Amino acid sequence: MSPDVAPGWYPDPETQGKLRYWDGATWTQHTQDAGPGADGAAPPGGSGQAAVGSYDPTSMEGVPTHGRERIQQLRGGLFTSDLSVNEFLLVKEAGFDPLGLVVGSSIYHIGFQQSAWNQNQEMAVLSQAMYQARELAMTRMEEEADQLGADGVVGVRLDIGRYEWGANLAEFIAIGTAVKHREGKLHRAPNGRPFTSDLSGQEFWTLLHAGYRPVGLAMGSCVYHVAHQGIRQAFRQMGQNVEMQNYTQALYDARELAMERMQYEAQHVEAEGIVAVQLQERSHGWGAHVIESFGIGRAIVPLDAGGDHIIKPPQTVLALNSR
Repeated sequence: MSPDVAPGWYPDPETQGKLRYWDGATWTQHTQDAGPGADGAAPPGGSGQAAVGSYDPTSMEGVPTHGRERIQQLRGGLFTSDLSVNEFLLVKEAGFDPLGLVVGSSIYHIGFQQSAWNQNQEMAVLSQAMYQARELAMTRMEEEADQLGADGVVGVRLDIGRYEWGANLAEFIAIGTAVKHREGKLHRAPNGRPFTSDLSGQEFWTLLHAGYRPVGLAMGSCVYHVAHQGIRQAFRQMGQNVEMQNYTQALYDARELAMERMQYEAQHVEAEGIVAVQLQERSHGWGAHVIESFGIGRAIVPLDAGGDHIIKPPQTVLALNSR
């Protein structure tokens, strides 16, 4: 395995059906069974400090004073929401009441890693930064939702902002509407955390009526350096129809790593599957040959794990407006 791959749990090269921990330099002796019960987030043995993004439902650490005052106001009965009118009504019709807008933020310093000019490789330092910063923002948003007694957060948006006062700084923001089931039915993720979903209100309603529910956003990230093409190779290929294998393999590998990590996150919340998967390639100012492959999907489970459900046939709807 390449030493540029980020530390984590990966399929054991020696034993099928097992995961083995890669510490960033070599395979360790720590193994676990692959599957829904696998803990793909924590390193083996743990540490004396809480891991980045570790979850505490009673925590308000990092939330500013005015944020705590805002949460206290929302407990009095007033709610805020970034749902549209149609989304709000459909979420209500699905049996959920909005409790308030919840936010998580992390301004993160992204470290430096030197890449080899002519080598395809994962930029492990940058991959870890993107993972940890997003996880911090998501965890803080979920902890705000827990303070409101929410079952989950719908309409989640994940944004990355950069500011002129810090070339290597980026703000990771997670924002959504905390909701609670009106009849008290538990809709939390199997790990006890509020579920998260970036589905629209219409998609959320459709998913529930089809007999499924979201348990979390599954994300996978890989920051990858795409090797430069040599001058001799460029001259040899000039004027020819030919596959650029160097570039193909780089983007192929980056996407596969991102999707593999996304699947591990879905297994961690015991999901049956992932729907509405999106794959994105973005450069965050690291240069033309360093990109982030980012995979995100909606991990779901059946509402009734042991029963059958009937998906209603689609209905024809005619718009009556002038547009």
